[in-house]
Order: sequence, then structure tokens, then C-alpha cells
Amino acid sequence: MSDLLQYRFLSASSSGDRGCPVLLGCPYDGTSSFRSGARFGPLAIRQASVGLETYSPDLDMDLGEGRFEDIGDLELPMGDCGKALEMIARQVRSILDQGKLPFCLGGEHTISIPAAAGVQEHHPALKVVQLDAHLDLRQEYLGEEICHATVMRRIGDMVGMQNILQLGIRSGTREEWRLGRDHRTIKDVNEDILHWIGDSPVYLTVDLDVFDPGVMGGVGTPEPGGWTYSDFLKVILKLQSVEWVGVDVVELSPHYDPSGASAILAAKVVRDMILTLRKATG
Repeated sequence: MSDLLQYRFLSASSSGDRGCPVLLGCPYDGTSSFRSGARFGPLAIRQASVGLETYSPDLDMDLGEGRFEDIGDLELPMGDCGKALEMIARQVRSILDQGKLPFCLGGEHTISIPAAAGVQEHHPALKVVQLDAHLDLRQEYLGEEICHATVMRRIGDMVGMQNILQLGIRSGTREEWRLGRDHRTIKDVNEDILHWIGDSPVYLTVDLDVFDPGVMGGVGTPEPGGWTYSDFLKVILKLQSVEWVGVDVVELSPHYDPSGASAILAAKVVRDMILTLRKATG
């Protein structure tokens, strides 16, 4: 693990109780195909967090009212996707073995594959909620079956396509749309999402390009027509009662937004999801 003590997220500690969220940086972007740089996301999120309040008026909760950990970044190898993803899976399993909740900071979306795999080992009936502009359901992309464009297809191979819910989607190939519609993964936020989830444990993956480029320009593959932060918050408030068992926030490429606004928005997503995890675990 890299030493990021001076860049720990807001009020995070280096240790915590069972059930607490644990931030894990996964600075990997080895399969980025358009605009690379997501490996700088975890550091940018931590640095931007100092501009936030610890209190969320929307959730009426404060980070200071309970503990969460930030254990820094994994030191992932360059040019070896398989080894990098195995390192992520191993660390996620270690967090779960301690009775804590993994919260991965990407990095590109590919990091969700080992993270979700590690969580499913502990929660076999796992369902996965994806907030994203893109379907990410390709069987392969540029000859690779494991990459940022195939991540949800690989997760579907693990948990079953019927256990994936996709929100915010507005981009994909004709074949991806057909697959998503055939398996009814693509849903509108106004549908009865809670009924679909039922009492299943849920892993949440947030690709930051779910937000409109007007508010989140610092991503690898921006897609017009996206969400505002208020749209995101409505979904999270709607789902705050489910059993969250893992989260990732991915695809911040901070240098494409020199204003720093994208990093601040990403940090706020992380803050509010930490609080949501804490509320879900009591």
C-alpha cells in the first residue's frame, strides 16, 4: 500500500470498527481507450475532499459521528492487467474478512470486476446496481475480454445478467442495447427499483460519466445528456434502505477539468455514499 497519510479522505482514520466503510484506492487505467488518466482519480478525490463539509444536510448525517477508514492506494503494476485485478480482489476480500465494507476509488471501470467478485464470495446472492452513461456490455473490445467496455458483461457472467440494474444509461452499441433489453437490466429511475432489489445484498458501481459533462467534464468518456448531482442524490435517497455490501466510484480523470470542479463533485459522491453505507449498517 502506498503512503497517503497526508492525503487521507476528509475525516478518515487509519482503523475502524467492524461494519465501517474502508476506502481503497485502485489507481489503474491500463485499458483506457479514449482519454486516459483515471489512475490519478483516487489522489484527486482525496485532495478535493478538504473543500467539503463533513455534514450532509440531505442525509442529516456527519462523517464525524462515526468512523471510516482510508487505507491508501494499492501499488498496482503497469502493463499487467491480470496481476493488478488480482491484487484488488485480494484486498477487497481482506476488508470483508475483517467484517468491513469495501469502498474502491478508481481508476477505470475495470476495477469493478475484481471488487464485485470479492464481494460476491461473501454474498453469493449479490445484485449489482450500475450508475453509468454506458452499458459496458460488450463481449470484447479491441480484442480484449476484460476492459472498461466489457466490465458489466463480465460482472453479468459472475452474478447473472438478471441481477444487474443499470441506471443513467444513454450510450452503447446496438448489440449492447439488445442484450440489456433482453435481460431487462436497463431501468428508469422512476421504476420500482426497491421491488427489484428486494432483500438482496447490493454492490453499487458509480461511473462518474453518469453525470452530464457540464458538471463532470473530468472523465475518460464524457457523454452529453447526463445527470445533475440532484438527480444522483434522488436515487441514493431512494435506495438508502437497501443492504449495501460494497461500492466503487470510478473514471475520474482530473486533468481534463483544470477547474477542479469534477474532483470536488466526485469527492461529494464519496462522502454521501460513505454516510449512506453507515446508515445502512446502523
